[in-house]
Amino acid sequence: MRVGIVCPYSFDVPGGVQFHVRDLAAELLARGHVVSVLAPADDDTPVPEYLTSAGRAVPVRYNGAVARLTFGPVTAARTRKWVASGAFDVVHVHEPVTPSPSALALWIADGPVVATFHTAFERSRSLQVAYPLVRQSLEKISARIAVSEDARRTLVDHLGGDAVVIPNGVYVDTFADAQPDERWTGTPNAPTVAFLGRLDEPRKGLQVLLAAVPAVLDAIPGTRFLIAGRGETGPDDARELLGERAGSVEFLGGLSDDDKARLLSSVDAYIAPQTGGESFGIVLVEAMSAGAAVVASDLGAFSRVLDDGAAGALFRTGDEADLARTLVALLRDPERRAAMVRHASDVVRQYDWSAVTDQVLAVYEMAVAGRHAPVGEDPSSLRGARLFELRRRAGESR
Repeated sequence: MRVGIVCPYSFDVPGGVQFHVRDLAAELLARGHVVSVLAPADDDTPVPEYLTSAGRAVPVRYNGAVARLTFGPVTAARTRKWVASGAFDVVHVHEPVTPSPSALALWIADGPVVATFHTAFERSRSLQVAYPLVRQSLEKISARIAVSEDARRTLVDHLGGDAVVIPNGVYVDTFADAQPDERWTGTPNAPTVAFLGRLDEPRKGLQVLLAAVPAVLDAIPGTRFLIAGRGETGPDDARELLGERAGSVEFLGGLSDDDKARLLSSVDAYIAPQTGGESFGIVLVEAMSAGAAVVASDLGAFSRVLDDGAAGALFRTGDEADLARTLVALLRDPERRAAMVRHASDVVRQYDWSAVTDQVLAVYEMAVAGRHAPVGEDPSSLRGARLFELRRRAGESR
């Protein structure tokens, strides 16, 4: 197939949707498909050969984070040219409601369109306001994907329609085969605990983790907390909250993909203290793949990824005391930790890119088949039947 993929967020700054688009493109190319990606990027940003820049992005507050987006006449012109020259069998837009090249490509494309929805909200005034403006363009979508049940529920509640759930992908073996680094490897008396995420985004929960540190150190004094991620506020927050104990918290800065895998394969536990706005939890799957025991807030998305607590320990969201109790109990129980890691290693296989790409390609085929349905056959009926079949197959694979 000739596949055009549109990413709404800039490749200048790493993020979950960008990584998803990058890895899906790489997997499709490896299978012999022709792939072009359209995404915001500065002119001096190193990008893959298959990526076309939609223009320079600007930071916008969105869903408790800062998203880098581009939208306007220049981006529209570049998007129109990209769609026209691509001659795509299918255009795959991510987050089509976001003011971005994704929304523009959806307006412009006149062939089969697949849309993936990543975001999860309980309530969103912005989506409610936007719906009348985007309703007509959403009707052009041939098939919809949601990366989690939470993202699917957001779509159903705010925009109507439905979607097949296909999770974010991970190269499981890359993390499973990563070698531990002695700098980050713990011992029974000095276990290591990792956190990855933007340090200056409150919903990532670093403050919750830092608030739990004193209680963990009271129980296991040698514990080391390894904090990886970009942002300037973390060290100051640690010193303010922990005083002399701030030395137990080490800030590693941003990590390469290889170093991230080595870190997760080295530590005794990975902490995901996010407080909301999470539709999936890709870093949980990465940590599980690498063999780290996961301790996560009991958000719905995290609970589902962790098999309701069988593949990782859950604590009450935002409750630093419960986080400390849960982490200490897990660090003191190596047998439970090992059993949890073994179960997690089985669970993560459903998220491997090999399985995820099979499902995405099935949706592409459904979209193309619906476009070319025989005269007299209702394409919406065909899509419904194929959607049911995709859900049945996805359920069997899990």
